[in-house]
Amino acid sequence: MVDIVLGFDFGIKRIGIAMGNTLTGQAQPLSVINAVDNTTRFKVIGDLIEQWRPARLVVGEPRHPDGAEHDMTLRARRFANQLHGRFNLPVELVDERYSSAVIPAKRGEIIDAKAAAIILQQYFDDHANSY
Repeated sequence: MVDIVLGFDFGIKRIGIAMGNTLTGQAQPLSVINAVDNTTRFKVIGDLIEQWRPARLVVGEPRHPDGAEHDMTLRARRFANQLHGRFNLPVELVDERYSSAVIPAKRGEIIDAKAAAIILQQYFDDHANSY
């Protein structure tokens, strides 16, 4: 069975979103939510969930390079918990250290969806033998 998976790069100003499936195990950038209010954010996410019908969601969990937690770690976990509570889908956290650092970007380019794709690809790579 092929399952769709949506991946999220959570940020205070923007949320990057990627999608992929368990057949190919390949993630691709999907969109960026440019909203800071939760009402708009969760409306857009709800529309994407309705459109793609994912089996699960993946959220990047930011950490310091040494693995220590920081403020955004807790915010990303809270976001993951909110996704689970609102949409009743399994949500997994993936270590996202360096996800944005490996993306070649031009100054001012919004890379959040690309970062979400890297996070989701990490999930697929880590779970390749689980499908």
